[in-house]
Amino acid sequence: MGGRHEARQWAVQFLFQRDFNQDDLEPALELFWAGVKGAPSARRFAEELIRGVDTRRAELDQLIQKYAENWDLKRMGAVDRNVMRVGLYEMLHCPDVPPVVSINEAVELAKELSGSESGKFVNGILDRARKDIDRPARAAHPAAGKKEKLARGHVD
Repeated sequence: MGGRHEARQWAVQFLFQRDFNQDDLEPALELFWAGVKGAPSARRFAEELIRGVDTRRAELDQLIQKYAENWDLKRMGAVDRNVMRVGLYEMLHCPDVPPVVSINEAVELAKELSGSESGKFVNGILDRARKDIDRPARAAHPAAGKKEKLARGHVD
């Protein structure tokens, strides 16, 4: 299993728990990580997703509701809802990840954690959202490489 795929799984698991348990983020993360073993890079990516979704949850939920024609967000399965939050967050705020990769990963997570029908449901909603995102579907955003260099302390 790839590191980023595992990170996305962790993010969905944590966010699923957070739907039902609105404890403070930091102690909840500390408790979550106490039971998880994995590569530090995967953990960093998972935390980026968790914190990003947590911070922008209202925005993400509003967009999911917009693209989920005739579906009420509260009636969606909690796994599906959190898979879509992670996928949509990636498409909007992770320029180093091409949108189609975010969608494919979300579909796989939905199938793994929920069921095959969930994969189709998640794909439909995220694909509608992708069409409104102003960036190439199959490539990282051109500024992504520069963002990563700056994050690592390298400046051109």
